Amino acid sequence: MGCNKEFCKDYLELKAEEASCYDLFRIFYSSELEKRKFLDAPEGTDKIRGIRRRWILFASVSMQIFLISVRKPMNIIGSKVELLLNYPSSNGGLLKLFFNIILGEVIRPDMKSENFMSMIGQVDWRFDVDKTKNVGDNHYGPSLAIMAAKLSYENEAFTKKVITHNWQMDFINFYSFWNAYQEVYTTQAIMFQDKVEDSNLVVVAFRGTIPYNADHWITDVDISWHELEGVGKLHAGFMKALGLQKNKGWPIEIDESPDQKLFAYYQIRKELKMILSKNEKTKFILTGHSLGGALAVLFAAILNLHEEEWLLDRLEGVYTFGQPRVGDPQFGNFIKDKFNKYKVKYYRHVYSNDMVPRLPYDDTTFYKHFGSCLYYNSFYNGKVVEEEPNKNYFSVLWFFPMLLIAVYELIRGFILPWTKGSYYREDWFQKMVRMVGLVIPGLSAHTTMDYVNLTRLGSVLHLPQLAHQDQDRLKDD
Repeated sequence: MGCNKEFCKDYLELKAEEASCYDLFRIFYSSELEKRKFLDAPEGTDKIRGIRRRWILFASVSMQIFLISVRKPMNIIGSKVELLLNYPSSNGGLLKLFFNIILGEVIRPDMKSENFMSMIGQVDWRFDVDKTKNVGDNHYGPSLAIMAAKLSYENEAFTKKVITHNWQMDFINFYSFWNAYQEVYTTQAIMFQDKVEDSNLVVVAFRGTIPYNADHWITDVDISWHELEGVGKLHAGFMKALGLQKNKGWPIEIDESPDQKLFAYYQIRKELKMILSKNEKTKFILTGHSLGGALAVLFAAILNLHEEEWLLDRLEGVYTFGQPRVGDPQFGNFIKDKFNKYKVKYYRHVYSNDMVPRLPYDDTTFYKHFGSCLYYNSFYNGKVVEEEPNKNYFSVLWFFPMLLIAVYELIRGFILPWTKGSYYREDWFQKMVRMVGLVIPGLSAHTTMDYVNLTRLGSVLHLPQLAHQDQDRLKDD
């Protein structure tokens, strides 16, 4: 079984790798789906009945099958491109690289060096914090959070250099955490302390979806969930990445002896307690882009599950960017009430047609966002909305408007440097990424480029009113 009934009695586990093409068609007519090899659920469950939910199952399984089929070439091509993009910086620039090629003295990039940048870093080379946002400013949190979320994609040496030398802040730790279900290290996170003007703010940032990692994209489109009593249904893949224990779920404590693997939730919780105990005024924030945003929300949720009141009183806010859906409406009500109780700010930023916040599919049985959304269009004009437009992405009616916006975004890359300054210049690689949006509208909109831009160019929203308002807006479809 995919889920031990000791910690959850209701669950849905999809195993796309075991599904055949014939199974895809059986989704629509089989009366005993829970008995198929590719689906694990309690016998007689009614959670997968109805044509709408079967369409959701079909979409999830078929997308996973496609991603599984391209997993290896995706990783090979992506990692090679990432390596090639780092050759100029490793050789002192393009001109020196040219001469090194002639002389046969080309230096191969070291993936662990402080100069090596990830694909995300290559797409958006900006790593400086916004000097116009001051400590205590309502916009300081989101501005610092997006840069931390972006930095979490990089290696340890690069991360430490940016935090200590560029930002003049205190680097605390760089983590690579174990996933007990996949039996590999899947989760990366960073922690640092903002010492500017003695603000005593600790930032925890979770890495998001690596662009060429098919397994990360499979997690994003997978609708598998586990139901936790009193909390609701939560995304199974996200929980596993955060440290869900096999056959145990979420025990309050686990074996943390030196020879044990490190799990994200338990190790970060432990270190936060140590750091925050040194100064009663110290607060902390959680942030992440894409998958990292989902992990930030889940981390706060498990703190509430374990009734970690002391830590929750020190949690200033959760800032997410392009975050996928995490749980069902029951979970939304649970976490909303807890955030209100502990006065935790929750700001979910969504840029234009970014496809990831529209995944997994919106449904009252499966997944639904909670709280308000800080939505920014392609002009970086922001507004507070209940849900981003075209909430499920896959829509024939929205395809051509999204395509037109993708064309505008490509053109905008030539205009912004002239109207807003060289900081917004997009090089040839960034323009190539924009062109991907002409084929798959919404994919290029998921990069950190536009999320950095909206925190700097975006219209000012009245953020304080979102922190403790009653956001009881979850609707039944």
